[in-house]
Amino acid sequence: QVQLVESGGGLVQAGGSLTLSCTASGRSLNVYSMAWFRPAPGKEREFVAGTNWNGASTSYADSVKGRFTISRDYADNTVYLHLTSLKPEDTAVYYCAKSRLDASTSYRAIGDYDDWGQGTQVTVSS
Repeated sequence: QVQLVESGGGLVQAGGSLTLSCTASGRSLNVYSMAWFRPAPGKEREFVAGTNWNGASTSYADSVKGRFTISRDYADNTVYLHLTSLKPEDTAVYYCAKSRLDASTSYRAIGDYDDWGQGTQVTVSS
């Protein structure tokens, strides 16, 4: 079992920036795709950003392209989400997730993930 712990959330004004961290313990993440999700109206989880097992590719929701960046540090077993140009509609609890070994190569579906962090709150004020 792997434990994922997110941190870095907080209150920021529109246009500001935050960096979220997801640190894993119990197992190395070096063979797993990783992603960030957030709740959305009418949805349990909405894909925000993801990166494949070796970090060679990334994927982003259309709503955050050009503003958010996902990265990973294999030595520290940590995944980051860098949020810039924040908008009030970005306000949400952000969850870090680890993929299954047989995850889709697109790694965007909730069903591809089997471990989740507790979430970190991001609040963007107008």
